[in-house]
Amino acid sequence: MSLSESVRIKVPASTANLGPGFDTLGMALSLYAWIEMKQDDRTAFHLYGDEMKGVPEDKSNLIYKVAQMVFDEAGISVPELAISMCSDIPLTRGLGSSASAIVGSLAAANALIGSPLPDSKLFDMATNLEKHPDNVGASLFGGIIAAAWDGSHADYVRIEPPVNLDTLVVIPDFHLSTAKAREALPEQFSLSDAVYNISRSSLMTAALASGRLDLIGAAMRDRIHQPYRAALVPGMAEILDEAPNRGALGIALSGAGPTLIALIQRGDERVESLKSYLMETMKKEGISASSLLLQPDVEGVKVLDNIQSTSFLDMIRGEVTT
Repeated sequence: MSLSESVRIKVPASTANLGPGFDTLGMALSLYAWIEMKQDDRTAFHLYGDEMKGVPEDKSNLIYKVAQMVFDEAGISVPELAISMCSDIPLTRGLGSSASAIVGSLAAANALIGSPLPDSKLFDMATNLEKHPDNVGASLFGGIIAAAWDGSHADYVRIEPPVNLDTLVVIPDFHLSTAKAREALPEQFSLSDAVYNISRSSLMTAALASGRLDLIGAAMRDRIHQPYRAALVPGMAEILDEAPNRGALGIALSGAGPTLIALIQRGDERVESLKSYLMETMKKEGISASSLLLQPDVEGVKVLDNIQSTSFLDMIRGEVTT
């Protein structure tokens, strides 16, 4: 088995649930993190960007620990690593920052040792770490993922995003941990609410697979997590009701939040007024926020070529500006 001296990867952000598909539906987004992993004499970290502040720079680092899981699974020892990372994905905002780190580390470590593990194995390892397959599946495979996890293995179908689908995300300037967001959920749901979500999650999956953007508004509604999490994101309840009247095909809490994601039709001239409405509603609640127009990412995690010709940061600058 051949070992590379170093590898670089690019991994996308993701949104999970898409409304009703709790822990089962995910979509990759055009917002990225980059990781460089090298064999070295001693372990060292080079972390760049505001989103990397406070990330551990020792062997407790998630990237390092996940890489060692890959090496252990493959029966190879690479105890010392030089790891560089830069990320544009906001931490704990519902855009899959931890999933992208896990998938990026799995892919980088696997590539470093000659890619002995298939993607299906990496997916199972990633899902076991995240405990749900939606974000990690989207970051790994790109596009839209419908997946199921039985505790040891994840099955999935990848759906190519409709060509005219875009997203508008509004990112409040506060963190919301997945653990806190899950604490807000009840332990039991009524049969009617369960049927409500099953029917809409099925419709959402079929609508995305067939390009029926006209059905997204009806399909994107939810009764099993968003009503209980609305109190954690001021303005959310109003936005979920009103945004579809202002140009959104549908809108949902992105993952555990607090980011909200509107699905929109590419070229819709109402996007700017929709963005203004979303930002003003946040402002009215006393919350500063930022917004991004993002496309679905269709590639998933990608091992980058020709890495010796430019530095890590220069490579990223080229990626961002081209």
